[in-house]
Amino acid sequence: MSAATKQTRSAPLLAAYATLVFAFIYLPIVVLVVYSFNSDGVGGFPPHHFTFDWYRQLFSDSAIWDSVVNSLIVAAGAVALSLTLGLFAALALDRANFPGKSFFRRLVLLPLILPGIITGLSLLLFAVRISLDLSLITIFLGHGTALISVATTELFAGLQKMDRRQEEASLDLGATPWRTFWLVTLPNLKLSLIAAALLIFTLSMDEIAVTFFLYGREYTLPLEIWGRLRRGITPEINAVSTLILVVSIILITVWYHLRTRSEHR
Repeated sequence: MSAATKQTRSAPLLAAYATLVFAFIYLPIVVLVVYSFNSDGVGGFPPHHFTFDWYRQLFSDSAIWDSVVNSLIVAAGAVALSLTLGLFAALALDRANFPGKSFFRRLVLLPLILPGIITGLSLLLFAVRISLDLSLITIFLGHGTALISVATTELFAGLQKMDRRQEEASLDLGATPWRTFWLVTLPNLKLSLIAAALLIFTLSMDEIAVTFFLYGREYTLPLEIWGRLRRGITPEINAVSTLILVVSIILITVWYHLRTRSEHR
């Protein structure tokens, strides 16, 4: 029996296995979304009556929306910090030669590998060491630090695809390196910058491991949800989780579309 025949016969088994894996991953998410419209709350599945009452209750909950604002502030700050430091790191990796460059590249990517608990605990110890009070500032610094590797990876890939002849032409025409950077390099990195910003924003909005070690009196949205879950799952939590899911899917879809466009340029 040929290898092609064996592969053809095994395809139904692989398809069934893939279906089971996807069902295991996504069916709980589907149930969560359905429960957010279930008039019977988190019981009585399948639901017999649909309602928007849980969403109306959610939109009148000031504590939830205060945490949403805090998460947006932290995520915006994390995007700015990660992109700034990540851009410098990517430029160093792409344009400079220096001793220990290979080690530096692995060091920059280390936060992608380290568990969030290790990153959060180390940043907490650092904040205590420098007598920095825990607040949204420490959360923002934690997210920005932990997500530098994401920015570096995206921007380094963008720099690798860039046509360096445009920069060389700008320098030959008398532009300074700084002017060339602003007028040539950054515009060519636009898609990579936007894609990295969207991914960092999404990851920061959902981050809880690092946040748990660095929060003070103000909660971000994941911490607010986690605190309420200790009292039990409520339909309101299902509703806000559904909204987070929708926003995350939109942002990740836009990021994927921009990255695909960047790869085909």
